[in-house]
Amino acid sequence: MESSKNRPVLQISGLTVAYKHGRIWQEAVRDFSLTIESGQMVGLVGESGSGKTTVAMAVMGYLGKNGRITQGEIIFNGRHLRDLSPKDMTGIWGRQINLVPQDPQSALNPSMRIQEQLAEPLRQHLGMNKKEANERAVALLEMVRVPDPLRVARSYPHQISGGMQQRVMIALALSTEPRLLILDEPTTNLDVTTQAAILDLFADLIRERDTAVLYVTHNLGVVANICDHVSVLYAGEQVEAAVVQPLFAQPIHPYTQGLMASVPQLGENKARIQLQAIPGQIPSLGERPSGCVFAPRCAVAIDICGTQPSLDALADGRLVRCHRWEEIVQGEIAPVPVKTDTAVTQAQSGETLLNVADVQVYFPVNRSLLDSLARRPKEQVKAVDGVSLTINRGETLGLVGESGSGKTTISRAIIGLAPRTGGEIELLDKPLPPSVRQRDKNILRHLQYVFQNPEEALNPYMTVGETLRRPFMTLLGMSKKEADTAVIQLLADVRLPADYAQRRPGQLSGGEKQRVAIARAFATNPDLLIADEAVSALDVSVQASILNLLNDLQVEHDNALLFISHDLSVIGYLADKIAVMYVGKLMELADAETLFQPPWHPYTEALLSAIPRINPTEQQEPIRLTGDVPSQINLPGGCPFHPRCPRYLGDICATETPPWQELPGGKRIFCHIPAKELEAAQEGS
Repeated sequence: MESSKNRPVLQISGLTVAYKHGRIWQEAVRDFSLTIESGQMVGLVGESGSGKTTVAMAVMGYLGKNGRITQGEIIFNGRHLRDLSPKDMTGIWGRQINLVPQDPQSALNPSMRIQEQLAEPLRQHLGMNKKEANERAVALLEMVRVPDPLRVARSYPHQISGGMQQRVMIALALSTEPRLLILDEPTTNLDVTTQAAILDLFADLIRERDTAVLYVTHNLGVVANICDHVSVLYAGEQVEAAVVQPLFAQPIHPYTQGLMASVPQLGENKARIQLQAIPGQIPSLGERPSGCVFAPRCAVAIDICGTQPSLDALADGRLVRCHRWEEIVQGEIAPVPVKTDTAVTQAQSGETLLNVADVQVYFPVNRSLLDSLARRPKEQVKAVDGVSLTINRGETLGLVGESGSGKTTISRAIIGLAPRTGGEIELLDKPLPPSVRQRDKNILRHLQYVFQNPEEALNPYMTVGETLRRPFMTLLGMSKKEADTAVIQLLADVRLPADYAQRRPGQLSGGEKQRVAIARAFATNPDLLIADEAVSALDVSVQASILNLLNDLQVEHDNALLFISHDLSVIGYLADKIAVMYVGKLMELADAETLFQPPWHPYTEALLSAIPRINPTEQQEPIRLTGDVPSQINLPGGCPFHPRCPRYLGDICATETPPWQELPGGKRIFCHIPAKELEAAQEGS
């Protein structure tokens, strides 16, 4: 009999999971197998709808009333979980298997202090008394490197940052020393700097405790950097599985290759390379083909692909489900073309389209009655503090920085949704009134906005045609008949069929919704389009198609684009120029070509270091920022970045405002450290 020491922590064999739709049971996961050893982290990757979360929920026993396991086994620590009732599972949930979800804000109880939420499972599962549990709760916060753990312990969830909330969730998940930890997209909503710190924390804590981990994500860079093994899911089927380094060095399955070709690499730019987006979209449960599930989107599918391929084991232990894998390995066929310098970008006129001069956006803070009686001065949040930018016609300016850096606020000031406290904004040499209500239709048609979440931007009760018709009629004065004709052309521009005009948002995928939002923004042929985190919530394959679409439309319409993101890889790919913001101020301005070459502002250097590389063999010097972004009510003096700066010089950084250093190639850095010293230090690190 196999000892508990030698057996796997989790063993999934031939798992098939189905959901009931009406009277029909439809399979969401088919014949899936996976093994996780103690201390091992296995990544589960694939697009939305691939079945990743279904696998995780099947292990947890959280499939709901309309979901069931129809075949296969899930063995955890020697026990067959499929045979256990919810009552039996209560002894496992929270004690032996724990989950870290994507959104800590919805997982934490808003009415309970952090200490009580950490102490509760300690009392319930480990039998600690109240004093022991409270002391252990603070120790857990120290373990996950929360600064000032006593203050955080007394806080409610809304009183701490998103990064701190996720650290609390990690502490909560590890509090009972579980044998298995399931991480479901735990860093998707975090800044790259916070994500890097959280991933480091995961790796350290799991190594110390020898915990088995199932990491569910669509972020290939994260998997490449933190996981030991990776399993690729597509439309409910495992298409490839291997040790991380060999798989990322030479992906074999056409789907895996497509995912990797969709990801922009640091230093790649639209001027030289076009991303290879996977055509089409993942099929719904009721539309999955009987043969190879990827065949409808595969560039090398042939007649045999109409039959179900087996999951073949290669000599190196890799698993691949593809009829043509041997031809791919031998280089006889290439499912994804090699990236070449074939991208086309427009020639820029040099005409200044938008000029932002010393713009300030301050928000007053409501005073308490005590503050009013004591006649304390009113405080203000300095969301944007003296920012100057220019964007030329046909140019893309990328705006990057952590949450709270002021990126969205400056864009809302440009569009007229955030009142300016000071400074001027001009469009084509004409001053823009501060408020959108003060702007006439002619101004409105030349400035359009694409929001991060198309779910919130599109009216669920209106058809796509009705949504797209409105700007034509209200801003361009078209008749209904003229607008309907224009809608069909607009859908073609964003690569959607004409019959989509009859659909409602609920009938579209996430990528299709974002295409509709982009189409609406382009309806009036604006001079300036602002895209605020427009691809951050999308799968990498959908993200690639949207980035290509934005570039194509910009070439066709000769407009300017302000593209906001916290992802420097995406910004670097799409932008011509890049501005780096921190707590309402600019830290660096550069052409996309020169930004990725030292010297960098220390903040830019930290952002670059935090990006998880898709190539696990690529060496990078980790730079991790300590502490949170400071309050913009009481900003630190001198350089605002100095409390977190890894290259802090001393008093000069804390007391004196840094100069703007002008570098060759047009790069500008807001820093006390001489550019040559920065370059020498950064090239040697």
